[in-house]
Amino acid sequence: MARRKESLFEILMEIAAKLPWQAGLALALLTYLVFHHFASLPPIVPAPLGSNGPGPTVGDSMVRQLLVSFSMFLQYIVPFCFVLGAFVSYRTRRRQAELHRNVSGNPSREALEKLSWREFEHLTAELFRREGFRVVQQGGDGPDGGVDLELYMGKDKYLVQCKQWKTSKVGVAIVRELYGVMTARQAVGGYVVASGEFTEDAKNFAEGRSIRLMPAQKVLAMVQQQSGQQITPPPTVSSVPACPSCASPMVLRTAQKGELVGSKFWGCSRFPACRGIRKVG
Repeated sequence: MARRKESLFEILMEIAAKLPWQAGLALALLTYLVFHHFASLPPIVPAPLGSNGPGPTVGDSMVRQLLVSFSMFLQYIVPFCFVLGAFVSYRTRRRQAELHRNVSGNPSREALEKLSWREFEHLTAELFRREGFRVVQQGGDGPDGGVDLELYMGKDKYLVQCKQWKTSKVGVAIVRELYGVMTARQAVGGYVVASGEFTEDAKNFAEGRSIRLMPAQKVLAMVQQQSGQQITPPPTVSSVPACPSCASPMVLRTAQKGELVGSKFWGCSRFPACRGIRKVG
């Protein structure tokens, strides 16, 4: 389907919406001052017919009048477009911060799967913004509309695809597609961010290339880290103690009732056949 043509004012508002809202307000003030200056110019009086020597012509007077007339109109319309765009940018940033808080309050795979594809894109934008990147959202036409975000760190550009897939794993075709776009746009790196997992082929293709795959586990870990929450890594094999009763490997569990509800403890992996326990630490 052909893309709808946008007016100049819609384009101006879209530009401001992609910028930080403070930048949109600054553009509104700057354009008002510029157009107000031209709108305040005095009229040019052309030299009388038959006069000798150089002087302003009727054409000069008409050009000045057109400039003043257009500026009187644009000094309000253009800043208004930038103010609207700044408002959209402000609302978007607040929504992204709210999504980040919601997921940090429940850092689980289920929380990511409840998000719509657009909300997942907003959450990803907030994650990278908090990592120090300047984020530009591309505003795709659908949940699989190519590159979703452009990231900038200094002069370096990175491209991001967001995949909010609830059932399928992200395959190698997606990663290969991003790699091709990175080359065409001269990006130094790229990210594929998913609410689920990646296939082995996708992981193998990304290895050795400047593409980072971010499955749900890494997304949630980043949310927790940015929220100042302590991340407890899964225990390694060497750190798993043996059961004091039967010497079987133990499993880290959480007490569900009693005085120590919510606390961690080691329980025997053979439970309920064996009820051996150890304290954590």
